[in-house]
Amino acid sequence: MMGNVVLWKPASSAVLSAYYLMRLFQEAGLPDGVINFIPGSGRDVGPNVLAHPKLAGIHFTGSTSVFQTMWRIVGENIASYRGYPRIVGETGGKDFVFAHASADLDELNTALVRGAFEYQGQKCSAASRAYIPRSIWGVLKTKLRDTIATIKMGDVRDFSNFMNAVIDKGAFQSITEYINYAKHSSEAEIIAGGNYDDTKGYFIEPTVIVTSNPHFKTMEEEIFGPVLTIYVYDDDKYLETLQLCDQTSPYALTGSIFARDRQAIDLASRTLLHAAGNFYINDKPTGAVVGQQPFGGGRASGTNDKAGSMINLLRWVSPRATKETFTPPKDYRYPFMAAE
Repeated sequence: MMGNVVLWKPASSAVLSAYYLMRLFQEAGLPDGVINFIPGSGRDVGPNVLAHPKLAGIHFTGSTSVFQTMWRIVGENIASYRGYPRIVGETGGKDFVFAHASADLDELNTALVRGAFEYQGQKCSAASRAYIPRSIWGVLKTKLRDTIATIKMGDVRDFSNFMNAVIDKGAFQSITEYINYAKHSSEAEIIAGGNYDDTKGYFIEPTVIVTSNPHFKTMEEEIFGPVLTIYVYDDDKYLETLQLCDQTSPYALTGSIFARDRQAIDLASRTLLHAAGNFYINDKPTGAVVGQQPFGGGRASGTNDKAGSMINLLRWVSPRATKETFTPPKDYRYPFMAAE
C-alpha cells in the first residue's frame, strides 16, 4: 500500500483467519494485486519466492531456525537480485519476569499467570521463565498455586474459560515433551499442572516448574506453551542473578521487572539493557499494542525493527533525494583557485 506489491504467506496452521482477513481487505476496496494471498507449505512457496530476481524484502514472523535458513538463501542468491533485499524478522523469545524483594506479591502473581498462560502461552512474548527472591517465594508460591487452581479450560466459545487448547498436534507433542522432561529430572519439581489430554482437542494444564538449576532446559529453550519455569535466588545475589538472566538465553524479546525499590528497577534496567527489546516495569511482558508500543527484540529474537511503528514502516520505502539548482555554475574553476 506504499507502492509495494506484497506476497502474503500465512502459517499453514492459521490459513482460515488469514483468508477471512484478506476478504475483508478486498471488501474495503483494496485493489487486486497489491496484497497477494499465497497459502501453502513453506517448502513449496519459499524456494520460488526467495530466489526470484524481484525479491525486494522479507518480513517474517516464526522460528529462529527458519529465519536463518531464509537469510542464508538470500545470501546465496544475492548476485541475482535487482537490489539488496531488506530482511526483517521476529523469531521468538524466552521471556522473563524478574522479581525484587520489594515487589507487590499480588501484582507479581497476576502478571505471572496472565503472562505465562494467556493464549495458552502460545505468544512469542509469553512469560516463560521467572526469577524470584527467596524471601518472598513461600507466600508467592501459595498465591500462585491457589490462583492457577481457579483457571478454567475449555471451548474457546465459552468466554468464562481463561485457557483453551493449544493450536495443533505438533505443538501438543513438543510442549508435553518438556513437561515430561521436568517430571523425570532431579533438578526440577512441578508445583502446578503438569497434566494434559488430547482426547478431544489438545489441552495442556497451566504448568509451573521450579528448578534448582538456572540453566535447566526449560529455563533456556523456547517452549511456546503454557509452561512457566521458576528459579529461586538468594536475596543478596540480586545483581548476580540479573547478570545470570541476561546471559542465560540466546533470545532478547521481552522481559519485566517487578519492584517498588526504584534503585532496584534502575539497576535491572541497566543490567538487562540488551536482554529485552520490550522491557516492562511492574507489568507482564506481553500485550504490546500496534500503534502504541513498538514491538521487537534482538539477539536470536530477530532484527528488532519494531513492528507497529514508523521505525518498521520506513524499512519498506526507498527514499530518493532531489536537488534542483536554479543558478548552475558556468565555469569549472572555484574562486579560491584565482591567483593571489
